[in-house]
Amino acid sequence: MSARAVAVTGLGLVTPAGVGVTATWRGVLAGTSCAQRDPALAGLPVDFSCRVPGFDAAERLGRRLSWRLDRCAAMALVAAREAVTGAGLDADSWDPVRVGVVLGVGTASMERYEAEFAKLSDGRATEISPLAIPRSVPNMVAGEVGLDLRVRGPNLTVSTACASGATALGTARQLLLAGACDVVVAGGSESLCSRIPAACFHQMGALSRRGDDPAGASRPFDADRDGFVLAEGAGVLVLERTEHARARGARIRAHLAGYGASCDAYHFTAPHPEGRGAAEALAAALDDAGTEPEDIGHINAHGTSTVLNDRAEAAALRRVFRRPPPVTAVKGTLGHAAGGAGAIEAACTVLALEDQVVPPTANLRRPDPDLGLDVVGKVPRPVRMAAAVSNAFGFGGQNAVLVFRAVP
Repeated sequence: MSARAVAVTGLGLVTPAGVGVTATWRGVLAGTSCAQRDPALAGLPVDFSCRVPGFDAAERLGRRLSWRLDRCAAMALVAAREAVTGAGLDADSWDPVRVGVVLGVGTASMERYEAEFAKLSDGRATEISPLAIPRSVPNMVAGEVGLDLRVRGPNLTVSTACASGATALGTARQLLLAGACDVVVAGGSESLCSRIPAACFHQMGALSRRGDDPAGASRPFDADRDGFVLAEGAGVLVLERTEHARARGARIRAHLAGYGASCDAYHFTAPHPEGRGAAEALAAALDDAGTEPEDIGHINAHGTSTVLNDRAEAAALRRVFRRPPPVTAVKGTLGHAAGGAGAIEAACTVLALEDQVVPPTANLRRPDPDLGLDVVGKVPRPVRMAAAVSNAFGFGGQNAVLVFRAVP
């Protein structure tokens, strides 16, 4: 194992497939879309989303804590608690100044802004909640997790649009390799299931308009794809210096062996048409991991289900791998959780390595023949693999790629 690999010892997930790793992985393997009509979006041009079912922050976190949190922070706390518990850690078992938190968030939380802005426009500025800022600014997601876990090491939020969750994991790995931390709780969280994001993304032309068939709307790499589906969720991984994890007898679930990042420097929202930046991040991640393209057994693709993004990602994969290994895109099942997506998909990559199976891509009915990819559809595919890649790309040409290795 490379000296630059760090151990993954805990996973936590809150997704439209359910709360918890077990529920999410079961839903991802089933390959059935979670999209449905969303009452919160009623009356908008796109009125469906992939929402976490039955997520009650007060029930899970208690009213005293949950009342001050927006949905993305509450989901991050639930996922972080699951990941830390699964890693066999708690506040009494670590040095709090050696434990960091790095979380990815794509934007400020907007779930309550419509109501708050209405107060301002109506001349009722003094009725705006004093919690409007601490509920919504991106850094508070990591801040709340640090407060909840009582850890005092480096605590930060990174924002690289829809690559944020993967960027957070790469940044966390760098903190561990630099010796700044022994443990980092890392991942991403976001909710796009509110009216302002729904209206804005619709105006950009980024969303699927299949309102007559919400469950069939997200179609990564399908010839009939027409946009992504709004979603929400959180993914958190506990990363440790490998020697630290071994010293305490932790179960190591996988190794995060490589990280690559780049910028397309091409367009403010569209990807480079030949996937130039994505290919550069892929190559950098493989080099960082000391891994050859032929050593990779599976790609967990960014796979948004937009025409341009899927085409550019396929071009990048063909450039780096020539004959890319089996590909999946879990956004077909879970939708697009923006800043949370890269971390959710990283966790799914770890689970795929553990189970030696590639989950199916939901709604893959007519694979786009121009993409040249072996996209897994319909049912999970058993694959013997020692390493896998998780891609995440975002507006601004942001690219983040993670390489995970299975535990021998």
